[in-house]
Amino acid sequence: MYRVAIVGRPNVGKSSLFNRLLGRRLSIVHDQPGVTRDRLAAVCDKADIPFEIIDTGGIGDAPDPDFAEATHAAAMSAIQSADLLLFVVDGRAGVTPLDHELALQLRRTDRPLLLVVNKIDEKMHESFLSDFYQLGFDQMLSVSAAHGVGMHLLMESIKKHLGNCEERQSLVKEAIPKLAIVGRPNVGKSSLLNKIFGEERSIVSPISGTTRDAIDIQCDLKGVPYLLVDTAGLRHRSKPDTSVEIFSAMRTEEALRRADVGILVLDATVDITAQDKRIAGMLQESFKPCLIVANKWDLVHKEDGGRASQGEYAAMIKSELFFLDYAPIICLSAKTGQEVGRLLTALEEVRKAAEFRITTGELNRFFKAVWEHQPPPSRGGRRFKLLYATQVTPEVRPPFHTPEFLLFVNDAKLMTDSYHKYLLHALRSEWPFAGLPIRLRLQGRLSREEQDRKAEGTQQHARTKTEPYMPKKNEKGNRLGG
Repeated sequence: MYRVAIVGRPNVGKSSLFNRLLGRRLSIVHDQPGVTRDRLAAVCDKADIPFEIIDTGGIGDAPDPDFAEATHAAAMSAIQSADLLLFVVDGRAGVTPLDHELALQLRRTDRPLLLVVNKIDEKMHESFLSDFYQLGFDQMLSVSAAHGVGMHLLMESIKKHLGNCEERQSLVKEAIPKLAIVGRPNVGKSSLLNKIFGEERSIVSPISGTTRDAIDIQCDLKGVPYLLVDTAGLRHRSKPDTSVEIFSAMRTEEALRRADVGILVLDATVDITAQDKRIAGMLQESFKPCLIVANKWDLVHKEDGGRASQGEYAAMIKSELFFLDYAPIICLSAKTGQEVGRLLTALEEVRKAAEFRITTGELNRFFKAVWEHQPPPSRGGRRFKLLYATQVTPEVRPPFHTPEFLLFVNDAKLMTDSYHKYLLHALRSEWPFAGLPIRLRLQGRLSREEQDRKAEGTQQHARTKTEPYMPKKNEKGNRLGG
Protein backbone atom coordinates (compact mmCIF):
# COMPACT_ATOMS: atom_id res chain seq x y z
CA MET A 1 0.00 0.00 0.00
CA TYR A 2 1.21 3.51 -0.83
CA ARG A 3 2.40 5.73 2.00
CA VAL A 4 1.95 9.50 2.20
CA ALA A 5 3.88 11.24 5.01
CA ILE A 6 2.94 14.67 6.37
CA VAL A 7 6.04 16.58 7.48
CA GLY A 8 6.95 20.09 8.60
CA ARG A 9 8.09 22.16 11.54
CA PRO A 10 6.04 22.18 14.77
CA ASN A 11 2.56 23.73 14.94
CA VAL A 12 1.91 24.25 11.22
CA GLY A 13 -1.25 22.08 11.26
CA LYS A 14 0.07 18.63 10.30
CA SER A 15 -2.24 16.77 12.68
CA SER A 16 -5.25 18.82 11.55
CA LEU A 17 -4.44 17.90 7.94
CA PHE A 18 -3.99 14.25 8.92
CA ASN A 19 -7.43 14.19 10.57
CA ARG A 20 -9.03 16.01 7.62
CA LEU A 21 -7.64 13.57 5.04
CA LEU A 22 -8.62 10.64 7.22
CA GLY A 23 -12.12 11.96 7.84
CA ARG A 24 -12.03 11.45 11.62
CA ARG A 25 -10.16 12.77 14.66
CA LEU A 26 -7.35 10.33 15.33
CA SER A 27 -4.43 12.66 15.99
CA ILE A 28 -4.53 15.10 18.92
CA VAL A 29 -4.78 18.73 17.76
CA HIS A 30 -3.66 21.46 20.16
CA ASP A 31 -2.16 24.96 19.98
CA GLN A 32 0.77 23.77 22.08
CA PRO A 33 3.77 22.99 19.80
CA GLY A 34 5.25 19.50 19.93
CA VAL A 35 2.05 17.65 20.88
CA THR A 36 2.66 14.89 18.31
CA ARG A 37 5.74 12.81 19.16
CA ASP A 38 5.31 9.44 17.48
CA ARG A 39 4.41 8.84 13.86
CA LEU A 40 0.73 7.98 13.50
CA ALA A 41 -0.55 5.95 10.57
CA ALA A 42 -4.03 5.22 9.23
CA VAL A 43 -5.56 4.18 5.90
CA CYS A 44 -7.34 6.78 3.77
CA ASP A 45 -9.94 5.17 1.52
CA LYS A 46 -11.33 8.36 -0.05
CA ALA A 47 -9.24 8.01 -3.21
CA ASP A 48 -9.46 5.36 -5.94
CA ILE A 49 -6.17 4.07 -4.60
CA PRO A 50 -6.24 3.50 -0.84
CA PHE A 51 -3.10 4.84 0.81
CA GLU A 52 -1.63 5.06 4.29
CA ILE A 53 -1.31 8.55 5.78
CA ILE A 54 1.49 9.11 8.29
CA ASP A 55 1.44 12.04 10.70
CA THR A 56 4.86 12.95 12.10
CA GLY A 57 6.13 15.11 14.93
CA GLY A 58 7.40 18.60 14.17
CA ILE A 59 11.01 18.69 12.93
CA GLY A 60 13.29 21.33 14.43
CA ASP A 61 12.80 24.09 17.03
CA ALA A 62 12.82 21.42 19.80
CA PRO A 63 9.56 22.53 21.51
CA ASP A 64 9.84 19.36 23.63
CA PRO A 65 13.59 18.99 24.36
CA ASP A 66 13.25 15.64 26.15
CA PHE A 67 11.88 14.04 22.99
CA ALA A 68 13.40 16.18 20.21
CA GLU A 69 15.88 13.53 19.06
CA ALA A 70 13.38 10.66 19.19
CA THR A 71 10.68 12.73 17.43
CA HIS A 72 13.15 13.67 14.70
CA ALA A 73 14.22 10.05 14.25
CA ALA A 74 10.59 8.89 14.00
CA ALA A 75 9.87 11.58 11.38
CA MET A 76 12.97 10.66 9.35
CA SER A 77 11.97 6.98 9.42
CA ALA A 78 8.51 7.89 8.12
CA ILE A 79 10.04 10.02 5.35
CA GLN A 80 12.30 7.19 4.18
CA SER A 81 9.37 4.77 3.92
CA ALA A 82 6.98 7.18 2.16
CA ASP A 83 6.02 7.25 -1.53
CA LEU A 84 4.95 10.90 -1.33
CA LEU A 85 5.74 13.73 1.09
CA LEU A 86 3.34 16.55 1.99
CA PHE A 87 5.55 19.40 3.19
CA VAL A 88 3.22 21.56 5.32
CA VAL A 89 3.98 25.22 6.07
CA ASP A 90 2.06 27.92 7.94
CA GLY A 91 0.59 30.38 5.41
CA ARG A 92 -0.01 33.11 7.97
CA ALA A 93 3.45 32.91 9.57
CA GLY A 94 5.26 33.16 6.24
CA VAL A 95 8.51 31.46 5.29
CA THR A 96 10.84 30.85 8.23
CA PRO A 97 14.55 29.89 8.22
CA LEU A 98 13.51 26.44 9.43
CA ASP A 99 11.18 26.05 6.44
CA HIS A 100 14.16 26.79 4.15
CA GLU A 101 16.28 24.22 5.97
CA LEU A 102 13.55 21.56 5.84
CA ALA A 103 12.98 22.19 2.13
CA LEU A 104 16.67 21.42 1.48
CA GLN A 105 16.56 18.28 3.67
CA LEU A 106 13.42 16.95 1.99
CA ARG A 107 14.80 17.50 -1.51
CA ARG A 108 17.80 15.33 -0.63
CA THR A 109 15.49 12.38 0.10
CA ASP A 110 14.58 12.14 -3.63
CA ARG A 111 10.97 11.52 -2.61
CA PRO A 112 8.09 13.09 -4.61
CA LEU A 113 7.14 16.25 -2.76
CA LEU A 114 4.08 18.52 -2.54
CA LEU A 115 4.24 21.91 -0.82
CA VAL A 116 1.03 22.46 1.17
CA VAL A 117 0.45 25.98 2.49
CA ASN A 118 -1.94 25.59 5.40
CA LYS A 119 -4.15 28.08 7.30
CA ILE A 120 -5.34 29.85 4.14
CA ASP A 121 -8.87 30.15 5.47
CA GLU A 122 -10.22 32.99 3.32
CA LYS A 123 -9.69 34.64 -0.08
CA MET A 124 -7.93 37.57 1.58
CA HIS A 125 -5.23 35.16 2.84
CA GLU A 126 -4.26 34.01 -0.67
CA SER A 127 -1.91 36.96 -1.01
CA PHE A 128 0.33 35.18 1.56
CA LEU A 129 1.13 32.49 -1.01
CA SER A 130 3.59 34.61 -3.01
CA ASP A 131 6.05 34.48 -0.10
CA PHE A 132 6.44 30.71 -0.50
CA TYR A 133 7.59 30.70 -4.12
CA GLN A 134 11.11 31.38 -2.81
CA LEU A 135 11.20 27.76 -1.57
CA GLY A 136 11.50 26.77 -5.23
CA PHE A 137 8.73 24.16 -5.60
CA ASP A 138 7.02 23.64 -8.95
CA GLN A 139 3.61 23.02 -7.41
CA MET A 140 2.08 24.70 -4.38
CA LEU A 141 -1.36 24.03 -2.91
CA SER A 142 -3.21 26.25 -0.47
CA VAL A 143 -5.51 24.62 2.08
CA SER A 144 -7.24 25.18 5.38
CA ALA A 145 -7.11 21.89 7.24
CA ALA A 146 -9.25 23.35 10.03
CA HIS A 147 -12.09 24.31 7.68
CA GLY A 148 -11.63 21.81 4.83
CA VAL A 149 -10.78 24.43 2.19
CA GLY A 150 -8.75 23.15 -0.78
CA MET A 151 -8.93 19.49 0.25
CA HIS A 152 -10.43 18.33 -3.06
CA LEU A 153 -7.50 19.73 -5.07
CA LEU A 154 -5.04 18.27 -2.58
CA MET A 155 -6.62 14.83 -2.86
CA GLU A 156 -6.52 15.03 -6.67
CA SER A 157 -2.82 15.96 -6.54
CA ILE A 158 -2.10 13.04 -4.22
CA LYS A 159 -3.89 10.64 -6.59
CA LYS A 160 -1.96 12.06 -9.54
CA HIS A 161 1.40 11.61 -7.83
CA LEU A 162 0.65 8.09 -6.64
CA GLY A 163 -0.61 7.15 -10.12
CA ASN A 164 -1.82 3.77 -11.19
CA CYS A 165 0.19 0.77 -10.08
CA GLU A 166 0.05 -2.91 -10.97
CA GLU A 167 0.08 -3.65 -7.25
CA ARG A 168 -2.88 -1.34 -6.67
CA GLN A 169 -4.74 -2.57 -3.64
CA SER A 170 -8.36 -2.32 -2.68
CA LEU A 171 -9.37 -2.22 0.94
CA VAL A 172 -9.67 -5.65 2.48
CA LYS A 173 -13.30 -6.31 3.35
CA GLU A 174 -12.40 -8.71 6.13
CA ALA A 175 -11.89 -6.79 9.33
CA ILE A 176 -8.34 -6.75 10.68
CA PRO A 177 -8.30 -7.48 14.42
CA LYS A 178 -7.26 -4.50 16.54
CA LEU A 179 -5.08 -5.06 19.60
CA ALA A 180 -5.14 -2.22 22.15
CA ILE A 181 -2.09 -2.18 24.42
CA VAL A 182 -3.23 -0.48 27.64
CA GLY A 183 -1.80 0.19 31.08
CA ARG A 184 -0.73 2.96 33.40
CA PRO A 185 2.22 5.19 32.40
CA ASN A 186 5.74 3.79 32.09
CA VAL A 187 4.95 0.07 32.38
CA GLY A 188 6.56 -0.62 28.99
CA LYS A 189 3.68 -0.48 26.49
CA SER A 190 5.69 1.20 23.73
CA SER A 191 8.68 -1.11 24.33
CA LEU A 192 6.36 -4.09 23.94
CA LEU A 193 4.90 -2.72 20.72
CA ASN A 194 8.37 -2.13 19.27
CA LYS A 195 9.51 -5.63 20.23
CA ILE A 196 6.43 -7.24 18.66
CA PHE A 197 6.77 -5.16 15.52
CA GLY A 198 10.52 -5.65 15.24
CA GLU A 199 11.51 -2.01 14.89
CA GLU A 200 11.33 1.32 16.73
CA ARG A 201 7.83 2.41 15.73
CA SER A 202 6.92 4.03 19.04
CA ILE A 203 9.10 6.37 21.11
CA VAL A 204 10.39 4.78 24.31
CA SER A 205 11.52 6.91 27.25
CA PRO A 206 11.78 6.55 31.04
CA ILE A 207 9.77 9.78 31.23
CA SER A 208 6.19 8.99 32.24
CA GLY A 209 3.57 9.93 29.64
CA THR A 210 5.80 9.78 26.56
CA THR A 211 3.07 8.39 24.29
CA ARG A 212 0.21 10.81 23.75
CA ASP A 213 -1.73 9.59 20.73
CA ALA A 214 -3.21 6.15 20.17
CA ILE A 215 -0.82 4.86 17.51
CA ASP A 216 -2.15 2.34 14.98
CA ILE A 217 0.43 0.08 13.36
CA GLN A 218 -0.51 -2.71 10.96
CA CYS A 219 1.66 -5.82 11.01
CA ASP A 220 1.62 -9.60 10.58
CA LEU A 221 1.98 -11.80 13.64
CA LYS A 222 2.68 -15.41 12.71
CA GLY A 223 1.13 -14.77 9.30
CA VAL A 224 -2.06 -13.16 10.68
CA PRO A 225 -2.65 -9.42 10.02
CA TYR A 226 -3.26 -7.29 13.10
CA LEU A 227 -3.57 -3.62 13.90
CA LEU A 228 -1.53 -2.82 17.00
CA VAL A 229 -2.69 0.21 18.97
CA ASP A 230 -0.19 1.68 21.44
CA THR A 231 -2.01 4.00 23.82
CA ALA A 232 -1.11 6.73 26.27
CA GLY A 233 -0.73 5.56 29.86
CA LEU A 234 -3.91 6.12 31.82
CA ARG A 235 -3.24 8.09 34.98
CA HIS A 236 -5.80 8.60 37.67
CA ARG A 237 -8.39 11.16 36.52
CA SER A 238 -7.36 13.51 39.34
CA LYS A 239 -3.73 13.59 38.17
CA PRO A 240 -3.53 14.66 34.48
CA ASP A 241 -1.09 17.55 34.18
CA THR A 242 -2.30 19.28 31.02
CA SER A 243 -5.19 19.40 28.59
CA VAL A 244 -3.03 17.35 26.20
CA GLU A 245 -2.89 14.54 28.77
CA ILE A 246 -6.66 14.73 29.15
CA PHE A 247 -7.04 14.34 25.35
CA SER A 248 -4.56 11.45 25.47
CA ALA A 249 -6.68 9.65 28.06
CA MET A 250 -9.79 10.20 25.93
CA ARG A 251 -7.98 8.76 22.89
CA THR A 252 -6.91 5.74 24.94
CA GLU A 253 -10.44 5.03 26.14
CA GLU A 254 -11.73 5.43 22.55
CA ALA A 255 -9.04 3.04 21.27
CA LEU A 256 -10.10 0.47 23.84
CA ARG A 257 -13.74 0.78 22.80
CA ARG A 258 -12.95 0.11 19.13
CA ALA A 259 -10.40 -2.64 19.82
CA ASP A 260 -11.13 -6.35 19.42
CA VAL A 261 -8.63 -7.44 22.07
CA GLY A 262 -7.09 -5.64 25.02
CA ILE A 263 -3.56 -6.37 26.22
CA LEU A 264 -3.16 -5.12 29.79
CA VAL A 265 0.49 -4.39 30.63
CA LEU A 266 1.59 -4.49 34.27
CA ASP A 267 4.96 -3.71 35.87
CA ALA A 268 6.17 -7.00 37.42
CA THR A 269 8.63 -5.16 39.70
CA VAL A 270 5.85 -3.55 41.76
CA ASP A 271 2.59 -4.68 43.30
CA ILE A 272 -0.75 -4.26 41.55
CA THR A 273 -1.87 -0.64 41.98
CA ALA A 274 -5.33 0.88 42.23
CA GLN A 275 -4.81 2.35 38.75
CA ASP A 276 -3.98 -1.11 37.36
CA LYS A 277 -7.29 -2.31 38.80
CA ARG A 278 -9.18 0.62 37.29
CA ILE A 279 -7.82 -0.08 33.81
CA ALA A 280 -8.54 -3.80 34.25
CA GLY A 281 -12.08 -2.81 35.22
CA MET A 282 -12.41 -0.85 31.97
CA LEU A 283 -11.43 -4.00 30.08
CA GLN A 284 -14.02 -6.04 31.94
CA GLU A 285 -16.77 -3.46 31.38
CA SER A 286 -15.97 -3.26 27.67
CA PHE A 287 -16.52 -7.05 27.48
CA LYS A 288 -13.39 -7.44 25.38
CA PRO A 289 -11.18 -10.51 25.06
CA CYS A 290 -7.99 -9.77 26.93
CA LEU A 291 -4.51 -10.92 27.90
CA ILE A 292 -2.40 -9.76 30.83
CA VAL A 293 1.31 -9.06 30.36
CA ALA A 294 3.64 -8.83 33.36
CA ASN A 295 6.48 -6.79 31.86
CA LYS A 296 10.04 -6.22 33.19
CA TRP A 297 10.28 -9.84 34.31
CA ASP A 298 14.05 -9.66 33.70
CA LEU A 299 14.28 -7.35 36.74
CA VAL A 300 12.51 -9.78 39.09
CA HIS A 301 14.93 -11.95 41.09
CA LYS A 302 14.10 -14.27 43.97
CA GLU A 303 17.18 -13.34 45.95
CA ASP A 304 16.13 -9.68 45.83
CA GLY A 305 12.78 -10.44 47.39
CA GLY A 306 11.05 -11.02 44.05
CA ARG A 307 8.48 -13.69 43.30
CA ALA A 308 9.80 -17.23 43.27
CA SER A 309 8.13 -18.22 40.03
CA GLN A 310 5.89 -17.07 37.23
CA GLY A 311 3.20 -19.34 38.64
CA GLU A 312 3.22 -17.58 42.01
CA TYR A 313 3.08 -14.17 40.37
CA ALA A 314 0.25 -15.27 38.07
CA ALA A 315 -1.67 -16.53 41.12
CA MET A 316 -1.21 -13.14 42.78
CA ILE A 317 -2.56 -11.36 39.69
CA LYS A 318 -5.58 -13.68 39.52
CA SER A 319 -6.27 -12.91 43.17
CA GLU A 320 -6.00 -9.13 42.73
CA LEU A 321 -7.76 -9.01 39.34
CA PHE A 322 -10.21 -11.82 40.07
CA PHE A 323 -12.78 -10.36 37.64
CA LEU A 324 -10.35 -11.08 34.77
CA ASP A 325 -9.49 -14.60 35.93
CA TYR A 326 -10.08 -15.93 32.40
CA ALA A 327 -7.24 -13.82 30.92
CA PRO A 328 -3.97 -15.64 30.12
CA ILE A 329 -1.00 -14.19 32.04
CA ILE A 330 2.39 -13.91 30.33
CA CYS A 331 5.53 -12.87 32.22
CA LEU A 332 8.01 -11.33 29.80
CA SER A 333 10.59 -8.63 29.20
CA ALA A 334 9.89 -6.25 26.32
CA LYS A 335 13.40 -4.85 26.71
CA THR A 336 15.28 -8.15 26.28
CA GLY A 337 12.65 -10.00 24.26
CA GLN A 338 12.42 -12.74 26.91
CA GLU A 339 9.20 -14.78 26.45
CA VAL A 340 7.63 -12.27 24.00
CA GLY A 341 6.93 -15.21 21.70
CA ARG A 342 4.63 -16.63 24.39
CA LEU A 343 2.41 -13.58 24.02
CA LEU A 344 1.91 -14.27 20.31
CA THR A 345 1.20 -17.93 21.07
CA ALA A 346 -1.37 -16.98 23.72
CA LEU A 347 -2.98 -14.52 21.31
CA GLU A 348 -3.36 -17.27 18.73
CA GLU A 349 -4.92 -19.56 21.36
CA VAL A 350 -7.48 -16.87 22.24
CA ARG A 351 -8.30 -16.46 18.54
CA LYS A 352 -8.85 -20.22 18.14
CA ALA A 353 -11.01 -20.28 21.28
CA ALA A 354 -13.19 -17.55 19.77
CA GLU A 355 -13.78 -19.74 16.70
CA PHE A 356 -14.77 -22.79 18.77
CA ARG A 357 -18.43 -23.78 18.68
CA ILE A 358 -20.29 -26.22 20.93
CA THR A 359 -22.97 -28.33 19.24
CA THR A 360 -26.50 -27.77 20.46
CA GLY A 361 -26.92 -31.38 21.58
CA GLU A 362 -23.71 -31.37 23.58
CA LEU A 363 -24.58 -28.03 25.15
CA ASN A 364 -28.04 -29.19 26.29
CA ARG A 365 -26.66 -32.44 27.74
CA PHE A 366 -24.11 -30.38 29.65
CA PHE A 367 -26.72 -28.01 31.11
CA LYS A 368 -28.97 -30.93 32.05
CA ALA A 369 -26.11 -32.45 34.06
CA VAL A 370 -25.36 -29.08 35.68
CA TRP A 371 -29.03 -28.67 36.68
CA GLU A 372 -29.13 -32.16 38.16
CA HIS A 373 -25.91 -31.61 40.11
CA GLN A 374 -26.96 -28.22 41.50
CA PRO A 375 -30.61 -27.20 40.94
CA PRO A 376 -31.31 -23.44 41.00
CA PRO A 377 -32.89 -21.93 44.11
CA SER A 378 -36.60 -21.20 44.10
CA ARG A 379 -38.08 -17.71 44.26
CA GLY A 380 -41.54 -17.17 45.67
CA GLY A 381 -42.33 -20.85 45.30
CA ARG A 382 -41.23 -20.90 41.64
CA ARG A 383 -38.03 -22.48 40.36
CA PHE A 384 -35.88 -21.34 37.44
CA LYS A 385 -36.08 -23.87 34.59
CA LEU A 386 -34.05 -24.27 31.41
CA LEU A 387 -36.05 -25.34 28.37
CA TYR A 388 -33.39 -25.22 25.66
CA ALA A 389 -29.88 -23.80 25.07
CA THR A 390 -27.87 -22.95 21.99
CA GLN A 391 -24.67 -21.06 21.14
CA VAL A 392 -25.32 -17.91 19.16
CA THR A 393 -23.33 -17.72 15.93
CA PRO A 394 -23.77 -14.52 13.87
CA GLU A 395 -23.74 -14.78 10.08
CA VAL A 396 -20.70 -12.49 9.91
CA ARG A 397 -18.51 -13.37 12.86
CA PRO A 398 -16.12 -10.54 13.81
CA PRO A 399 -12.55 -11.39 14.80
CA PHE A 400 -12.24 -12.59 18.40
CA HIS A 401 -16.02 -12.97 18.70
CA THR A 402 -16.86 -13.60 22.36
CA PRO A 403 -18.91 -16.76 23.00
CA GLU A 404 -22.59 -16.06 23.56
CA PHE A 405 -25.21 -18.57 24.68
CA LEU A 406 -28.96 -18.15 24.37
CA LEU A 407 -30.95 -19.89 27.10
CA PHE A 408 -34.68 -20.33 26.63
CA VAL A 409 -36.12 -20.44 30.17
CA ASN A 410 -39.47 -20.37 31.90
CA ASP A 411 -38.92 -16.94 33.45
CA ALA A 412 -35.67 -14.92 33.20
CA LYS A 413 -36.54 -13.01 36.40
CA LEU A 414 -36.08 -16.20 38.43
CA MET A 415 -32.33 -16.31 37.67
CA THR A 416 -30.27 -15.27 40.71
CA ASP A 417 -26.83 -13.63 40.52
CA SER A 418 -25.25 -16.53 42.38
CA TYR A 419 -26.69 -19.12 40.01
CA HIS A 420 -25.64 -17.02 37.02
CA LYS A 421 -22.05 -17.08 38.32
CA TYR A 422 -22.36 -20.81 38.96
CA LEU A 423 -23.40 -21.45 35.34
CA LEU A 424 -20.53 -19.33 34.00
CA HIS A 425 -18.06 -21.17 36.22
CA ALA A 426 -19.43 -24.56 35.12
CA LEU A 427 -19.21 -23.57 31.45
CA ARG A 428 -15.62 -22.37 31.80
CA SER A 429 -14.66 -25.52 33.71
CA GLU A 430 -15.81 -27.61 30.75
CA TRP A 431 -14.71 -25.23 27.96
CA PRO A 432 -12.08 -22.73 29.22
CA PHE A 433 -12.49 -20.15 26.41
CA ALA A 434 -9.11 -18.67 27.40
CA GLY A 435 -9.05 -14.89 27.28
CA LEU A 436 -12.73 -14.59 26.40
CA PRO A 437 -15.60 -13.28 28.51
CA ILE A 438 -18.73 -15.42 28.25
CA ARG A 439 -22.18 -13.93 27.75
CA LEU A 440 -25.39 -15.69 28.84
CA ARG A 441 -28.58 -14.34 27.27
CA LEU A 442 -31.91 -15.41 28.76
CA GLN A 443 -35.19 -15.50 26.89
CA GLY A 444 -38.23 -16.19 29.04
CA ARG A 445 -41.37 -17.94 27.88
CA LEU A 446 -44.08 -15.55 26.67
CA SER A 447 -47.24 -15.19 28.69
CA ARG A 448 -50.61 -16.03 27.10
CA GLU A 449 -51.33 -12.32 26.51
CA GLU A 450 -47.91 -11.80 24.93
CA GLN A 451 -48.40 -14.85 22.71
CA ASP A 452 -51.77 -13.49 21.55
CA ARG A 453 -50.28 -10.07 20.79
CA LYS A 454 -47.40 -11.66 18.88
CA ALA A 455 -49.77 -13.86 16.88
CA GLU A 456 -51.97 -10.86 16.05
CA GLY A 457 -48.91 -8.88 14.93
CA THR A 458 -47.73 -11.77 12.73
CA GLN A 459 -51.15 -12.01 11.06
CA GLN A 460 -51.23 -8.25 10.48
CA HIS A 461 -47.73 -8.41 8.99
CA ALA A 462 -48.81 -11.26 6.69
CA ARG A 463 -51.85 -9.29 5.47
CA THR A 464 -49.65 -6.29 4.81
CA LYS A 465 -47.20 -8.41 2.82
CA THR A 466 -49.89 -10.14 0.73
CA GLU A 467 -51.75 -6.96 -0.10
CA PRO A 468 -49.56 -5.04 -2.60
CA TYR A 469 -49.80 -1.28 -2.84
CA MET A 470 -52.21 -0.24 -5.62
CA PRO A 471 -51.80 3.31 -6.97
CA LYS A 472 -54.92 5.44 -6.99
CA LYS A 473 -56.76 6.12 -10.27
CA ASN A 474 -57.95 9.41 -11.69
CA GLU A 475 -61.39 10.05 -13.14
CA LYS A 476 -60.39 8.47 -16.47
CA GLY A 477 -59.30 5.27 -14.79
CA ASN A 478 -55.59 5.88 -15.33
CA ARG A 479 -53.26 5.10 -12.42
CA LEU A 480 -51.49 8.04 -10.85
CA GLY A 481 -47.85 8.16 -10.00
CA GLY A 482 -46.48 6.33 -13.08
